[in-house]
Amino acid sequence: MRKRSEIPAFLLLFIFALQLHAQPVPHGQVLEGLSMKSKILGKDVRYAAYLPPDYGTSTRKYPVVFLLHGFTDEESAWIQFGEANLAADRAIESRDIPPMILILPDGGVTWYINDAAGKVRYEDMFVREFIPFIDATYRTRPKKEFRGVAGLSMGGWGSLVYALKHPNLFAACVAFSAGIRTDEEFVGRPDGEFDYVYSDLFGEKLRGQARLSEHYRRNNPFDIVKSLPPDSLKSVRILLDCGDDDFLTAGNAMFHLLLRDRGIPHEYRVRDGEHSWVYWRTGIADGLKFIGRSFNR
Repeated sequence: MRKRSEIPAFLLLFIFALQLHAQPVPHGQVLEGLSMKSKILGKDVRYAAYLPPDYGTSTRKYPVVFLLHGFTDEESAWIQFGEANLAADRAIESRDIPPMILILPDGGVTWYINDAAGKVRYEDMFVREFIPFIDATYRTRPKKEFRGVAGLSMGGWGSLVYALKHPNLFAACVAFSAGIRTDEEFVGRPDGEFDYVYSDLFGEKLRGQARLSEHYRRNNPFDIVKSLPPDSLKSVRILLDCGDDDFLTAGNAMFHLLLRDRGIPHEYRVRDGEHSWVYWRTGIADGLKFIGRSFNR
């Protein structure tokens, strides 16, 4: 006969499982206020970094994902508002993604490309200086198959430009609410809005068809896809994710159709939401999982 003070075995197992579940998720380390001296830009480039929980206790090397912020934001935005570090912590703990380094550069309002005047060569800096600097500073796996890029809005544009123009550098790309527009949308932007957002990049007071300049064509994801043979674009896995109420949803939908029509494999997702941190914060975990699958064998 069992004594009344004895606890059934199944209840002990249940309590033990609850205790395991209640264990805190190990946190990675967030480093802010970092910078790299750039000869190309002639100034320091600020960035933030997330190092996975076991970075300080291991000697292993890690894959790296570059997270690009949106227009008028700065390098800590994906941490402060996007909670990318918390998403990475949870996904690493659940083994949904491999331990990885996240690098968050400050892109200003450059759209992550060189400007038409050649005064601010951000893309040159990123490819020639920043990626090599990160590989030399942290224990990364400095190969294409262990490097990803993702971004939102302006950063979504930048991540697509980098993946399409430099497919030798990245295994995967995730573009959230990418700032891509059809030619008709781009030409039709109100003058004040266009001057505020694009004049430093493509030229001042461009009106009508003059906005579709050669420099714009060289850096517009639509034109890049149209100008390159499809086979050259198939080595980078691409995910597009844009909300159904986002003002950029039309451009993203048309870009999805262009990739589909050209036979370029990719994933396209439309979730309920608008152009907001709520949308990006709830999507970053799946974005990291998408990229992380490229790092696994």
